[in-house]
Amino acid sequence: MSNLAEQVAKLHVPVDKALFRVLSLVLGFYHVAMVMWDPELYSNSIGGFNAVISPLLIWAICSSMVFGIGFKPRNWYWQVLFSPYFSLAILIYLTVLRLF
Repeated sequence: MSNLAEQVAKLHVPVDKALFRVLSLVLGFYHVAMVMWDPELYSNSIGGFNAVISPLLIWAICSSMVFGIGFKPRNWYWQVLFSPYFSLAILIYLTVLRLF
């Protein structure tokens, strides 16, 4: 493992806990279920699907599943791409939009 990969892995240590993994999976499954159940209602509740929200939603859901199941990428660029910091922030933001 390269030095950069080790540094990125150290950044993920604070969120590498079972509680955050479960939260990541629950939020990911929640948003997948909402999109599958009634996409139009979900879209209206988060302000509509657009060129920014849609890719971020897809990426955040995929990233939350990768983190939630405990997969740890070896290379630093994959660790950054599937970072729980980004995916949890996006999913929490969308959950707040959806519920309030």
